[in-house]
Amino acid sequence: MSSRPIRALALATAALVTSTALAACGSKEPEKTAAEAAAGNAAEATTVKLGYFPNITHAPALVGVNKKFFDEKLGSTKLEATTFNAGPAAIEALLSGAIDATYIGPNPAINGWSKSKGEALKIVAGSTSGGAGLVVREGINTPADLKGKKIATPQLGNTQDVALRAWLKQNGLNADTSGGGDVSVLPQDNATAIQAFAQGTIDGAWVPEPNYSKLILESKAKVLVDEKTLWPNQEFVTTHLIVSQKFLKEYPGTVKKLLEGHIASVEYIKANNDEAQKAANGQIETLTSKPLKDEILKAAFANLKFTYDPIAPSLFTSAKHAEDVGLLDPVDLKGIYDLTLLNELLKAKGLPAVSDAAA
Repeated sequence: MSSRPIRALALATAALVTSTALAACGSKEPEKTAAEAAAGNAAEATTVKLGYFPNITHAPALVGVNKKFFDEKLGSTKLEATTFNAGPAAIEALLSGAIDATYIGPNPAINGWSKSKGEALKIVAGSTSGGAGLVVREGINTPADLKGKKIATPQLGNTQDVALRAWLKQNGLNADTSGGGDVSVLPQDNATAIQAFAQGTIDGAWVPEPNYSKLILESKAKVLVDEKTLWPNQEFVTTHLIVSQKFLKEYPGTVKKLLEGHIASVEYIKANNDEAQKAANGQIETLTSKPLKDEILKAAFANLKFTYDPIAPSLFTSAKHAEDVGLLDPVDLKGIYDLTLLNELLKAKGLPAVSDAAA
């Protein structure tokens, strides 16, 4: 497999398998009675360790933490929130047991599922749709104009990197993982990409919000591809919520309460857009000391849709795109979703159920 983030996951998975095997060699717990097993299924964890990113595409997490929706719904269960800057790092933390759940993009979740052979995680809810695309400098007006140009993505094998490579291939352009080909794709962190664009050392970038809006508003980049225009109903998964299978099995009651907090956050954003923007930005400031400028915050929020629907068809398509460009071996995603608890909560609220169907 050619993606460095994916190979890094292999090491984390190997460590997980080793630790599991060692645990199995220890003393065996006495088997539980049916009553004890039932009580265990209803049991709640004393602590839930949740990962998320200090990024506006993770607004439901930012708002949920800032407004204490998770704390309120979890009750006596303590929330321990940890932030990450990249999907592979969050997946490694989930694989090792350092966290129990995390907000994350689709491709890192697919990679984690693949490397753990479907044993590490479950997608339990959607979170965010949209808010990504290709912005370029003046003079680039068509795919053909990209020949010989340098385009940045956040990380090799990440969601936007796969989206760019798939789009290039669909338009008859090739790009290898070493920066060669018709178009030189240069994975680099978003701050570096923004600086590189301003200095003229790259010609564009396929990035998520808020960097998408930053490049447009601050560096006069223009939109060549708004990614939502490439998807049915202009919807595709940008962020969703995943949970460790072990934690889900042991503490479904806690996962259900975590989902209650998630739904509360999404509904708050929908009903209180201006206040939600302030809450999300306030949490970003708390985490990074660098809140977004008001104009960028407003533009980014307008370009994103917050939803508990995981938009499952787009995940399956994204996996196929990763396979097509050589960043993922063929993988069976059957069973990657478990929307049972989410749909129970939605039904109780009189809201429509969401689907895990591929199409």
